[in-house]
Amino acid sequence: MSFDQLHRYLFNQGNVRGEMVRLEKSFQSILDSYPYPPVIQQLLGELMAAASLLTATLKFEGDIAIQIQGEGPLSYAVINGTHNQQLRGVARWNEELETLPTKFNQLVQKGVLVITITPEKGERYQGMVALDRPTLAECIEGYFEQSEQLATKMILRTQVTANVTKACGMFLQVLPTSSQSTATADTDFEHLCKLTETIKNEEIFELPAEDILHRLYHQEQIEVYPATNVVFKCSCSKERSAAALTGVSKEELLAIAAKDGDIKMNCQYCHTQYSFDTIDIESIHAGTFNMPAGQG
Repeated sequence: MSFDQLHRYLFNQGNVRGEMVRLEKSFQSILDSYPYPPVIQQLLGELMAAASLLTATLKFEGDIAIQIQGEGPLSYAVINGTHNQQLRGVARWNEELETLPTKFNQLVQKGVLVITITPEKGERYQGMVALDRPTLAECIEGYFEQSEQLATKMILRTQVTANVTKACGMFLQVLPTSSQSTATADTDFEHLCKLTETIKNEEIFELPAEDILHRLYHQEQIEVYPATNVVFKCSCSKERSAAALTGVSKEELLAIAAKDGDIKMNCQYCHTQYSFDTIDIESIHAGTFNMPAGQG
């Protein structure tokens, strides 16, 4: 059913690019890491689909982080995506609340959307926009209107039940190359947006990707590129955690280990726990720490 894949395509006549992503196992992997309530699960699914779509626009090796910060019940949520479609994410909310609002603008109050692009070679770029629209998709459209002056359409859908966990997204964006082509693209872009908006949940969640594209765009000249696999992958490791401990004095670490038995560090993304005993602490600060065989 072509889930956990990103599909890129180009409308040749209109000079508009399109993308579609459908996530299942990769989305479930994020939800397995922590008992998120349903409304947070849905938001993480939308963020994950959006991150995959935006990561596919990178023209270099690197990554994108899409981050939400707010003062409402949800305080923080982020999805990181690499150029080769490896995604991870986490959310923080007021866990003392018995119920959470289901509307986006009530869940995230006085919020901002921060998009950070970090190339492996080159300078880091960060853009920010207020979360002042009814949905995450509309806020991302607003980000592109303000930061890049590019007409953009994004559709984000999630399906989270006891038996099904899916997140899907579609993305259209004008690729202007001249004033003449921009004028043509504007007209075609609105037409393509209307076609894309007709997608039904039962289609995007159930049909093969090829059938969806045919149903929506069978009258358009469309060039489809090979699909890219999308996976959940956390970059944490015991070695990276050990490197972080070099910033704390050996005496302080040994004191904690003497009190608690060892030092425990938890990854905020996948919640994997790494432990360091007094021998590890000594070797970390001596610069001789070696990973045990089979650990990463």
